[in-house]
Amino acid sequence: MSEKKIKVRLVKSVIGTQRSHRDTVRGLGLRRLNSTAELVDTPAVRGMINKVSYLLKVEG
Repeated sequence: MSEKKIKVRLVKSVIGTQRSHRDTVRGLGLRRLNSTAELVDTPAVRGMINKVSYLLKVEG
């Protein structure tokens, strides 16, 4: 039984954003522009993605 995954990519710079939003992006495992991370689909991860959705592109 494999867990569902979500792929996210940072498409907008974190410069000038709130500190908590920058921390959330780092918490998702994203470092620089266009970096991607494959994350397990959990409610916590969904909430983090929702918080900084204006910086990300979700790819499934």
